[in-house]
Amino acid sequence: MRPGVKLRCRQFEFTFPRPALVMGIVNVTPDSFYDGGRFLDTRAAVAHALQLVEEGAEIIDVGGESTRPGAAPVTESEELRRVMPVIEQLAGRLKVPLSIDTAKPGVAQAALAAGASIINDVAAYGEREAMWRLAAETRAGYVCMHAQGTPQTMQLNPAYTDVVREVGEFFAERVQRLRNCGVFGEQLILDPGIGFGKTAGHNLQLLGAMRAFAKFERPLLVGVSRKSFIGTLLGAEPAERLPGALACACLTVADGVQLIRAHDVAETVQAIRMTEAILAKQN
Repeated sequence: MRPGVKLRCRQFEFTFPRPALVMGIVNVTPDSFYDGGRFLDTRAAVAHALQLVEEGAEIIDVGGESTRPGAAPVTESEELRRVMPVIEQLAGRLKVPLSIDTAKPGVAQAALAAGASIINDVAAYGEREAMWRLAAETRAGYVCMHAQGTPQTMQLNPAYTDVVREVGEFFAERVQRLRNCGVFGEQLILDPGIGFGKTAGHNLQLLGAMRAFAKFERPLLVGVSRKSFIGTLLGAEPAERLPGALACACLTVADGVQLIRAHDVAETVQAIRMTEAILAKQN
């Protein structure tokens, strides 16, 4: 990425190159694969978010619907019931951007009205004009994530001829459509969707090919935190997958990724700062 590229998320602005940003995960769900049920209580979720910022998170991503493979969908009213008290309490206390992790324009709109600054669109693969126009109107940051299928179907039989090329083609097509809807390039973050409609092999290919997406001149977000492909490869349960997730985070940061989405913020910050220190001595 050329020097001076900016990411604008409403009142927040980041200029690259800079140390990689860590996006801390706050799942207000009963069924997320790793921390489901731990932060359903609003007070617990708010306290967790504040702790993640203390540990070095520079974005907080709040979600109220699990996107793990096979997860049951929830209604918009239920998702709002889960996330809105958390966002409303955090918006007045945090000095970092709040992101809403959702597939629903109505949830995104309510979250932005309450003070969120980023839409993490976990259904960017679909027809999303309502979500795109919302991003355009509010000047919110917009995470465009690739996926094949829905959480209910995405891991049944994911297939690609060339996963790196096809994800790149998806980005090219979406970036153009987003621009046509009025979303500025400086609002965009691109996410290859590790684990979303991909086999373990597809995930490894993408993780080793992040430089292929540098041509878009937009920050790349990678979410690998404790995901199932690590367990598939290493025979590890979710509670045992932190070392594998850190290895993926460090490798991708070395290849130019600018944002890492993580449950374990303190460990992730330390690992990527060490990676960056080593890289700085090589240049």
